[in-house]
Amino acid sequence: QVQLVESGGGLVQAGGSLRLSCAASGHTFSNYGMGWFRQVPGKEREFVAAISWIGNKSNYANSVKGRFTISRDNAKNTVYLQIFSLKPEDTAVYYCAAAPFGLAKQDAYEYDYWGQGTQVTVSS
Repeated sequence: QVQLVESGGGLVQAGGSLRLSCAASGHTFSNYGMGWFRQVPGKEREFVAAISWIGNKSNYANSVKGRFTISRDNAKNTVYLQIFSLKPEDTAVYYCAAAPFGLAKQDAYEYDYWGQGTQVTVSS
């Protein structure tokens, strides 16, 4: 089992920045690829970014490339999502997730463990 707890969400004006954190406990964190997804009511969960187990490979959704940066600190069992130039359409609940085999997966079904989510609201 891997337990994931997100933090860092909040209300921010368009153009602002946030850093989301996801703290992991349980199984060895460095065994897992980590991802961030987001979801708004009435829509499917959307891939945002993913990072491989040692952080040497990352993937991003086209909608966030250049504005979002995923990183991880295996010594702290934490993955981060730095968000710049926030837009109102970034408003969502952001979830982190852990995928086995350490790869940077883009599909939600590849992930075995999920956090409870943190709300990000961007005002215009």
